[in-house]
Amino acid sequence: MDDAAPVNWEALDALVIDFATSENLIEQQPQESLADSPASPLSPLSPSSSSVSSSSSSSYHSRLIIRQIRRCLAAGDIDAGIELLRAHAPSVLDDHRVLFRLQKQKFIELLRKGTEEGRDAAIACIRTALAPCALDAYPEAYEEFKHVLLAFIYDIHDQSSPVANEWSEKKRSEIAGLMTSVLRAHLQAYDPVFAMTLRYLTSIHKTFCFRQGTTSPISDLTERLLMEERDPPAVPQESFYEAPPFDEVDIQALAHAVELTRQGAVDSLRYAKGDLFQAFQNELCRTKLDVPVLDELVREYCVYRGIVRSGFVASAECKVNQSEPGRLPSQNYSLEVDQTTSIPSDGENSVITMHLDVSSENDVVNSRPETDIEMRYASESTGNCEDCSTSEIQQLDISKLLQRNRNYTSGERSKRKRWRGRQDEQEYLSGVAYSACSKQDLDAVIARADIGGEHQGIEKQSTEDLNNMDDRYEIVLGIKDLAARGMATEVVEQVNALDPNFFSQNHALLFQLKQVEFLKLVSAGDQSGALKVACSHMGPLAANDPSLLKPLKETLVVLLRPHEEMLGKGLPLNALANSLQVAIGKRLGIEEPQLMRLMRAAIHTHNEWFKLQMCKDRFEGLMRIDSLKELETPLLSACSMLSSSADSSTQGSSQVTTSSSARLPEDGTSPAQVSSGEVCDESAILKVMEFLALPRADAIHLLAQYNGNAETVIQQIFA
Repeated sequence: MDDAAPVNWEALDALVIDFATSENLIEQQPQESLADSPASPLSPLSPSSSSVSSSSSSSYHSRLIIRQIRRCLAAGDIDAGIELLRAHAPSVLDDHRVLFRLQKQKFIELLRKGTEEGRDAAIACIRTALAPCALDAYPEAYEEFKHVLLAFIYDIHDQSSPVANEWSEKKRSEIAGLMTSVLRAHLQAYDPVFAMTLRYLTSIHKTFCFRQGTTSPISDLTERLLMEERDPPAVPQESFYEAPPFDEVDIQALAHAVELTRQGAVDSLRYAKGDLFQAFQNELCRTKLDVPVLDELVREYCVYRGIVRSGFVASAECKVNQSEPGRLPSQNYSLEVDQTTSIPSDGENSVITMHLDVSSENDVVNSRPETDIEMRYASESTGNCEDCSTSEIQQLDISKLLQRNRNYTSGERSKRKRWRGRQDEQEYLSGVAYSACSKQDLDAVIARADIGGEHQGIEKQSTEDLNNMDDRYEIVLGIKDLAARGMATEVVEQVNALDPNFFSQNHALLFQLKQVEFLKLVSAGDQSGALKVACSHMGPLAANDPSLLKPLKETLVVLLRPHEEMLGKGLPLNALANSLQVAIGKRLGIEEPQLMRLMRAAIHTHNEWFKLQMCKDRFEGLMRIDSLKELETPLLSACSMLSSSADSSTQGSSQVTTSSSARLPEDGTSPAQVSSGEVCDESAILKVMEFLALPRADAIHLLAQYNGNAETVIQQIFA
């Protein structure tokens, strides 16, 4: 399957940054707070950007609360879960259906203890809480109440008992998942847009591959990332069942977008009070992502794109001298050491032991015990260094090239954040904030510690060591930044200094850089200089590569009518910078991150899926998939647009407009594709989908066989 669908990486950058900021995965500047961070792209549900920004912090903390409640319930600590609900979402407990399920699980957990005290507490739970809730929770509640009383009689290990399902620990997961669904909608604590988009695209990709019988090129990623089981849906209250009938178009769109039955889609719309987009988000977030896998995909992408700093990830374990009195538990912390500190680059793990005095007014200690912080540094690299043959690359003083890079791109480097991971969540969920040693203490240790070459056993990095992955990232990102700013001369100079043979194998990239240089000279009024560039570089390149001859002609036409504003808007420098990053990165053994591979395949199958459906994706805008498909025109084509615009301007035409971006068709189809309306009526498609519970593509296929007559199709199926 062709998985090379183009993606707007700048749009993906924005989604990833929003995700990492919303989940507090990257370090904020001292003057920043989560509420001041870039907000999620606005959805049709959002009234304004300011409201989204102001709710960003509360949404993050609400998600932390939901995760803590989930873990309490999944561990069988129902009382702790109920207390958290009373503290943060008391109105949820006003729903007796929810309260009954919680009390029923509490009754089981008390009996699970297997003690006399637990049995007595279970009886008290029945009398004071469970029985009263059973009377008015929902029609089947009283029967469920009588059934669960059998747990008094049947042993927990009896798998053939009528209450074996009640004893199952799977019930814990079900009640935890149900409460997560309820709280997410109640607190409007949806995941960041990127996480939902990834769920949606990955789900479509897996469905498409299954239905088409094709092998997924990213199955290794999708199987690890997207979990099969879903959380139970939040059930609408009885008062919602009197809601007016919903549009069948909305019902079918929701049902097939998130793989629901028609009745499931109707119930979801009832719970969302008819709001299609909210119902879609409720259902989409029921699908679970493997969070560690997701975070690693994001971190790897952020390092590659220069969003966060590359470096070594250190794991620090605080160990308390047990001979000292007190109660300071050991904890693990994840720290990142910036490349400015000198860490061994020989690929071996290194251990540094530092000593930290820890004291806290909340800890019972008679003296200040000495805490050993053992930091194990492991060199991490995204790419495979073995892929790069250093014999093909000029061995030069890397420090000089890095210094030159930093002189040009110091502003870009300063914008890169530090990856911090889910430190807040670990602190919050554990109920303590760095009991053993505070984050401030650890930061102070690192600030004071001499982790550089003075430490015993750590040798200073060689400035000529090209195997250092962080230096490679720095060089590639520096070249990418220069290209994005249109500094073509500097890019060519640095690439030639790094690898004199690079452009001999990448003629098109050198031609595009010379195009940029040519157009900048034309824009500045230096036509003789521009012609010199064309004669010295672009002409010989086109002579050796006939595919460059047409772009050369179109570039030269720009001389007829130079227009500074037109040239500034017409150059897709980001596309050129991205192409250079990929090509030079591979040359240095830096492979593209897995997320880029996943997104290419997922965007491709999204296009193909909706070609089969012959309709537009109703949720494409909400999930920002449309922005991922908005592509810059390749530089080789941009000059064609500029030359066409120049010709049109010469002729006095006012009908031609110039744009540096292109967009795939909104419905993912080609202009020549036949629409579903030309095959059959939309109402006929919906009727067949509704009555036969078929996907849209199958309904269209059947209607095409019977001249678009829905009644005939239904009769033939039931005949």
